[in-house]
Amino acid sequence: MHSTLTEHARCLYGDEYRSTPQCNSDHREHHFVEELTFAEADAILAMLHELSPNLVDGNLPVWIRNLSYRLALLQRPNDPALMREAAESLHLHGPDWDNIAADLRKKAETLETGT
Repeated sequence: MHSTLTEHARCLYGDEYRSTPQCNSDHREHHFVEELTFAEADAILAMLHELSPNLVDGNLPVWIRNLSYRLALLQRPNDPALMREAAESLHLHGPDWDNIAADLRKKAETLETGT
């Protein structure tokens, strides 16, 4: 069993900066997604920041990154810094989400300016 979400992700997807630890856990993606679904925002962000510290790197699949940011934003709907970080990730990983990234930036601006 993994002690953190980051450890679980590292075992499942690997880590560009560290070697994948040896463990005896059954690495099935749906188990990780279940853990991610109910994780606290701090744990989700710790995983993202440790495994993809520069947004464009890391071995996490893009859909896992997108889901992770979405779940964190659901827990912190009024966090403009998180909105901008999520928007940057969306923007860097494909034009399909550029409109969502723009909306997140606009929401962050509105929260900060109050307009």
